[in-house]
Order: sequence, then C-alpha cells, then structure tokens
Amino acid sequence: MKNKVFFSVMAAALLSLIIAGEAAASVFSASKPKKDPQELTIIRGKVVDAETNLPLVFAGVAIQGSNVSTVTNLDGEFILKVTEPNAEKVEFSYVGYKNVVMTISEMKTNGQRNVISLETAMIPIKEIIVKPLMPREILDEVISRFSVNYPDVPNDMTGFYRETIKKNRNYVSIGEAVVEVFKAPYQNDLRFDAVKIYKGRKNTDVEKADTVLFRLQGGPTTTLYLDIVKNPEIFLTREALAQYDLELSNIVVIDDRTNYVINFYQKSAITTPLYHGKLYIDIETYAVAQAEFSFNLENKELAASMFIRKKPIGMQVTPEATSYLVRFREINEKWYFNYSRAEVKFKVDWQKKLFNTNYTTMSELAITDRTEEDVVKFSTKERIKASDFFNEEVAAFADPDFWGDYNVIEPDQSIEAAIKRLSRKVKFSDRQE
Repeated sequence: MKNKVFFSVMAAALLSLIIAGEAAASVFSASKPKKDPQELTIIRGKVVDAETNLPLVFAGVAIQGSNVSTVTNLDGEFILKVTEPNAEKVEFSYVGYKNVVMTISEMKTNGQRNVISLETAMIPIKEIIVKPLMPREILDEVISRFSVNYPDVPNDMTGFYRETIKKNRNYVSIGEAVVEVFKAPYQNDLRFDAVKIYKGRKNTDVEKADTVLFRLQGGPTTTLYLDIVKNPEIFLTREALAQYDLELSNIVVIDDRTNYVINFYQKSAITTPLYHGKLYIDIETYAVAQAEFSFNLENKELAASMFIRKKPIGMQVTPEATSYLVRFREINEKWYFNYSRAEVKFKVDWQKKLFNTNYTTMSELAITDRTEEDVVKFSTKERIKASDFFNEEVAAFADPDFWGDYNVIEPDQSIEAAIKRLSRKVKFSDRQE
C-alpha cells in the first residue's frame, strides 16, 4: 500500500484539472523573524560555461563553510543575500565542471552583476578504473549506506518554493513562497517530512474565455517526495531495482567530487509504467549526489489516468513529457536534500474543437539554509497537506521588497515579464475596487 501511495504521488505530481471559476482564499502564514537589514549583502550574477559562454542552468551557489545556498535559474542567473557576519567566500558548482571559489570582497555587490565562468573538469583515466564494479553492486552499496551517509537527526530547513503553469507559451499562474521544512531523520521509521509557509505570493491570469484551470495539488510537499533517499520505494530499493536494467555509462565531477553515472531503464517485460533516468553516485561515499529521471509515457491512456485527478466531460488530457530532478549537498560528511524540480507537459483536446491547448506545469524547491539546533516539528494545522492547493494559501503579488533578506531563486526573463504583467493587473484591479 505504501509503495502504491509513493508511486502515485511521484507519477502524478498531484495535478488537478477543474472547471474555471472556483474561488480561492488568500492568506499569509506568520512571517519568520528577519535579521538586521544593515548586515545584508546582495550578490547578483550569472554562471556560464568558460568555453561557450552559455548559461549553466541549476548551478549551485553556496556560501563556503555554511548551510546557505541557492541555484541559478534558466538563464544561469542567481541572487545571493548574505547576512552572516563571518561569511567570506562563495562557491559555484555544476555537474561536470570544476568548482570556482570567490571571496565576497572581490565580488560586485549592490545590484551589479558578476559573471562566473566554470571550466569543464577532466577525469584522469586511472580514476575510471579504480573501482570496476557492476552498476547493481554499486546501488546495493548505496542502499546499504543510507544510514551512514544521510542525517540521523531532524533538520529545520528554510527554502524557496516556486510553481508555475504555462498555457501554450504564456504563463497563466505563478506562485512563490519562503517555506520552513521539517526534515525528519532518514533512519526513523516515521520518516515523514513536513512544510509550512512563512511568506508567499501568487497570481493567476484566467481569461473569461478560458474553460479550464489547471491547479497543482500539494505545493511544496510534492517536491519533497522527490527525495528518493527518504522515499526509496520509488526505484531505490533492492526490490524496485529488480524491475530495471542498469548501465554504468560515465564518470563525472560534481562539486569537485568524482561520481559514477548509472542509467536505469524499465525492463521490457514490465507493463506498469515506471521511470528511466540517471543516478549520480559519489565514488568515495556511495551517496546519491543527484538524480534525473522521467516517467514512462508510452501507454498514454494509463499515464493520463495516473496524472489527472479531475477533468470536465468531453475533455481529453494527454501527458506529453515529464522531467524530475533532485540534488543533495555534502556538508561535514553527511548528505542533505538541497534542491528538487518537477516539470510535466500536457496536451488538452476538446471534442468538436479543431485546435488543442498545451499546458506545462513546474514546481521547484531550493533549500537556502539549514540547522540541526532546537528543531521542533510544527503542528499538523500549520503544515501544507498533499491535498492542499498552494495558490489558495497565499495572497497576490504586491510589495517589490517582498522577500527582504530571504534567499530566493532569481526569476528567469520570461517569468519576470509575466510577474510584471500580473502585478499590473493586480494593481489595476485594486484601483477599480
């Protein structure tokens, strides 16, 4: 039963399709205490490939020696807000590239943009043959070391969550929040994580002519399910791995550490839709450093039944593509959940209509700070449930200084334009009232 629940959550990304026009409440949770704004240093920049100058998407940006971090957006851009008085250096990392460390004093601040170039990391041949293991042997070792590699105490994490919905090429819904995550110990049988909203905002652009409204169910709780070490029932138990063909395909550098790259594919004899993708395994510790995977959509009808919770009569919804990413960060010989992203694309057809509509849903969660001190799990009524809709829990876009000293993911250019457009609509609506 537990396996089935986890599988359903991961497959569907908990998306609901409903008739447009339902009202939604807008409330804020209590704000987290803020630090002295005089201590705030803001660093903006872009991380690029040193040879091609192309942006590096989802690159890691972290204050060295601390738990503070963020990631670059789809344009390779980032914003990092530094409030720690002892912070001295910022470290940049990306899969297959050498890390770059820069002192805060040598970086431009106060809104000026830094350009950080990362060089490709070459792997010496001798390192490739150090541990000539079969992929199944590697993953057996990964599973046996879960209790060693991942924290055995609870963590209180601060994160930034964003979810968007695009109708064809236009954003019709954007929501963002600073959240608190209670991350339960990995070794505890009661391993359920929880999340609550500190501060959030949203807007949805629904035309009168629209007949459907996509809503993402579960909000940030959905992105937590992508922690495949906390939820190994997805495909990282010995029983689950029996359903996959495995291939040791490459060795790459992540965060200056060497990693096996293991491809996994659903066995041809298995008819139930499963996953395929890549696992990045740290060679030294056998910890999962990163996973990239997708859902098998060959059986469109069965896949659609797993993704859609509710839809109007006369509508056909077909999932076209899925993409999931989860990343962990090593600190003091333990590996911590650091970032996750889920993206699903759908095609919507109506009976007797000539053209179809394409929808793309995306949700991501970046952990920006973490502590193991004085961790207390918050109450059930405070947390977001898997059945909740994030857009019903937060209010509309407003104050341009909304986030204060919280670390966020910089919006890419297309989202930034959509935010401005939606903000103008909110202001115009307020004036009308």
